[in-house]
Amino acid sequence: MRRRLPESELENRTKTFDRVVGFLHIFFIAFMILLIVYLFFIQVVDIGKYRAKAKSQRVGRIFSMRGDIFDRNGIKLATDKVYSDVYAHPADYDHTPEELAKMLSPILKIPQNVLVQKLKKPGPVITLKKDLDRNASKEISKLHLREISLGKKNTREYPQGTLAAHVLGYYNFDADIANGVEYTAKDKLEHIINTVSYQKTRDGKIIYDFSTDPVATTTNPKGENITLTIDAAIQHVCEKEIEKMVLEKRADRGTVIVMNPKNGEILAYAVYPTFDPNNFRTATQKQLKNWTLTDVFAPGSTFKTITVASAMDLGKINEHSTVLDTGKIKVGNWEIKNHDYERKPYPGNINLEYLLEHSSNVGSVKIAWMMTPMEFYGVLKKFGFGSKTGIDLPGESSGLLPSWTHWDHTFHATTGYGYGTSVSAIQMISAVQVLANNGVKVTPHIIKYPQEEFDNKIHYTQVIKPETAQAVTRLLVKSIENSESIVKMDKYKVAEKTGTSKKVNENGRGYSPYLYTSSIGYLPASDPQALIYVMVDSPKEGAIWGSTVAAPVFHEVATQIARIMNFKPDK
Repeated sequence: MRRRLPESELENRTKTFDRVVGFLHIFFIAFMILLIVYLFFIQVVDIGKYRAKAKSQRVGRIFSMRGDIFDRNGIKLATDKVYSDVYAHPADYDHTPEELAKMLSPILKIPQNVLVQKLKKPGPVITLKKDLDRNASKEISKLHLREISLGKKNTREYPQGTLAAHVLGYYNFDADIANGVEYTAKDKLEHIINTVSYQKTRDGKIIYDFSTDPVATTTNPKGENITLTIDAAIQHVCEKEIEKMVLEKRADRGTVIVMNPKNGEILAYAVYPTFDPNNFRTATQKQLKNWTLTDVFAPGSTFKTITVASAMDLGKINEHSTVLDTGKIKVGNWEIKNHDYERKPYPGNINLEYLLEHSSNVGSVKIAWMMTPMEFYGVLKKFGFGSKTGIDLPGESSGLLPSWTHWDHTFHATTGYGYGTSVSAIQMISAVQVLANNGVKVTPHIIKYPQEEFDNKIHYTQVIKPETAQAVTRLLVKSIENSESIVKMDKYKVAEKTGTSKKVNENGRGYSPYLYTSSIGYLPASDPQALIYVMVDSPKEGAIWGSTVAAPVFHEVATQIARIMNFKPDK
């Protein structure tokens, strides 16, 4: 039998219960008021914000493509091609696997029985085929199969194969990695001026309303197209000639660069060994590397033109100066000899024409000594040595030119004939461009820019006096005309200099048994239209000199360029 509670205790419990119920009543009333206020703000005050948010969840963007790359004459060098991957969604099957296989087999080029087995695989999504071309993708779209979807993707293609591979570079869509112009012009190539957006359903279908452009939603927008300064015909000639010489001489590598010296446009940029940008994943690092921008070397006798021009511009010599050539000279612990010392041990007083024709080391040393280290260094810096040229390709190095404060007597001497400083191939052609353009240096470039962009990116700098450049050009022409040089041409005056230099060991200590051979010059010398630089690294067959390895390539390239560009004879 339960004990009955006293009247007072029962009354207290009742009051407590009433207070709790009252409190909960007030709480729920307040909660409902707050909820009503919150919903009022969402549905009335902030309606635009939430509508925009809902719309953004339904927004899709049209699949975009990178712009194309063309040579200066409109030949397509790089373009995007769109492929599709085909997927099946078992949860949405409106047809049996057998029915689907019958419809898709002729389009996918997959045997019907094989396709049935694929369609029966477990899982939410089944990959039926990858990299389906555009026409086949259209055929599938026409079937209007709810259970089949297409995933578009870009593939970068290079219609000319290996042509200008190191200029174009490559583009990897999967990893968003690029090289060459594909890297430096990335912003332009991917810049979509009019981005097309649309609303879509949960399963990805386009929601068409009055603002939806049906044409725009079915057209893939493209980035801006790029036109290069490269001439495909000249590029082809250069690539074939350097490849032929490298293979003939069993050399490690080689390059031919052709520039318009008046405006800095690169007309050809051949690098060997090369690769196919369409299959860049299979290329070796040696093939992919544009060593003409990154690697440096002693320029050798081609640098003597710079030494003569520097001294002449400083007023130390003039076009008619002579210098005593003793055949060999002692500098510190080093004995510097002319390359033809055994045949001509004591040339005596020589003029500058003789110095360039016979590539006198002793003469170049003595002219270098006419300038103080500070003076010589100052002019070399103006020529661009020890600095990047600013070419619109990635990976350029600055070369090596120590400050004049670190020059000793020996370094000063060796710099005079092309061993003190180390240069890249693009740096060397950029320096000689000054001689071919009346003393004015122009930023070398591979992309054709609209005028406003050109004015911002391409710089003109007066390095030496016009009279100096013209005098050195006359000396170079005479040195060729009076010699038996293979670069001599019947219709054109050629200003050219060859070079041969020792190759430093990979560890940086001492010299290897191999050589760099080079040839650099321009034509027609009276009005230069093409500046050509040839360099072959480590030839191993036959006579190994700049005049026997690089110069024949120079001559063949110059002959073909004169024909392609229709130069006016100046002889």
